[in-house]
Amino acid sequence: MSTSADSHDSRKKKMIVLNSSDGESFEVEEAVAVESQTIKHMIEDGCAAATDGIPLPNVSGTVLAKILEYCNGRFNISSSSEPPHEEKLKKALKSFDSEFVKGMGHKTLLELAEAANYLDLQSLLGLTSVTLADMIKDAKVEKVREIFGVFE
Repeated sequence: MSTSADSHDSRKKKMIVLNSSDGESFEVEEAVAVESQTIKHMIEDGCAAATDGIPLPNVSGTVLAKILEYCNGRFNISSSSEPPHEEKLKKALKSFDSEFVKGMGHKTLLELAEAANYLDLQSLLGLTSVTLADMIKDAKVEKVREIFGVFE
């Protein structure tokens, strides 16, 4: 006798290919990729039907790998097998977010923020923005200029 959970597990997950600006290709579950509104709209417009995947000309392979790590982590937490209590889910996502940016340098955070903005990935854009703001809130002007590449 098959349960609905068994039939869910046996269904093949729809995969898509994302191509970075530097030629790297990433196969990712569509349910994870549509966290990005930009990718979601590209799929709706038929861009994923192409055999060579969805081009992301504004995102490097290194940054796309980090973004997919982030999206997969949040997706796995949100879709765990046990029905989460809303507060428990929020706490788990907040903990994941904290670990994700822990020790990350300002250059990486800026690249992630730019890519999250391009991909319309609001949760990551918010996380990187808050993390960058925390980095500069007590910094001297010279340090802030260095972080953002602003020179006289």
